[in-house]
Amino acid sequence: MDNPGIQITWPRRGDILNRHDGLQAAEGLTVTVRGSAPAEAALTVTANGRPAAAIRRAGASFKADVKVSDRRTDLRVAAAGSEATIPVLWDRDSFPRYRFSVDDNILFLKDLALGDYRSLFDHWYLAFWREVHRRYGTKVHINIYYQTDPSVWDGPLFQLPQFPDRFRGEWQDNADWLHLTFHAKQNKPDRPYRHSGYDEVAHDYDRIVEQITRFAGEELLSNFTTVHWAEATADGVKALKERGVKGLIGLFSQRRTEDAATKYYLSHEMADYIATREYWWDPDMDMIYLSCDMVVNSYELDDVVPHLETVGASPHTSELVELLIHEQYFRKELSIFQPDVQEKVIRAVEWISERGNKPVFWGDGFIGA
Repeated sequence: MDNPGIQITWPRRGDILNRHDGLQAAEGLTVTVRGSAPAEAALTVTANGRPAAAIRRAGASFKADVKVSDRRTDLRVAAAGSEATIPVLWDRDSFPRYRFSVDDNILFLKDLALGDYRSLFDHWYLAFWREVHRRYGTKVHINIYYQTDPSVWDGPLFQLPQFPDRFRGEWQDNADWLHLTFHAKQNKPDRPYRHSGYDEVAHDYDRIVEQITRFAGEELLSNFTTVHWAEATADGVKALKERGVKGLIGLFSQRRTEDAATKYYLSHEMADYIATREYWWDPDMDMIYLSCDMVVNSYELDDVVPHLETVGASPHTSELVELLIHEQYFRKELSIFQPDVQEKVIRAVEWISERGNKPVFWGDGFIGA
């Protein structure tokens, strides 16, 4: 049974460990488990039943070197007939990598559906993202709405069922670098899923995925996404989990208030922790949370690189880099249009490419590795 006198202080329950957390070799990752236990009691520390190579004690505190060699490992500390156990994951093949995601998309789809376009890339928006891919190899993940609303389009309501399937082959031809996934029903109201239950999230997700599958194909889907405003209840996340979603992006490094949480159902303390680790796995939900490193449209052009340099300063925040931007800042007809938004994208991608992070989709392999 768990004992309040036995604590594992590092790693934390649900930590995803990689090469920066210990000494990695072909046979496994050796990490130092730290914690406390009754000073007078004999102590055992194991990783999936394998005993620690060494245990060092100083009063109630202990350090134990264990080898993690499985994707999931249960770390167990036992003393005086009691124990504490935590599960962790091992990112065995980790390397520096990145992805670019684009939130709040519906307008370019409206344009393509209602205009006379022969190719997806006759539209300037997708042409821009294709050029970024061609120059840097960038993988682009686009999170989409089901429909327009007056906050982004003052014309007649446009919904995804109006989008034609004549581009289906072209979508599939570009599925190696371009993905489409669920984001929300529409742009407003803000934080639409903050209090939503299972059924509302499931309904909106199913409608969007049904349409993506119809007009583009399953090849364009991903098992990672970002819920609008990065907010959802545990029941809402459960709906996504039961539909195959394995990971969610959150703005865990953002300064939060109760009115702008951007952390799903997680606590403020856990969100702060994830921001220092890049990713974390909730064993109860079996969901991975990955921290967004930069909302590119939130920075002035000359501040893009300085911010990324802070991200790159620590191996624990630069191994997996999530860059994010929003469609509305590309749109000249909207008041929030940024004339230099494309240049911001290029600066961010140039920096991350020169640093050596490789473009990936998080849903490929184990979190892109």
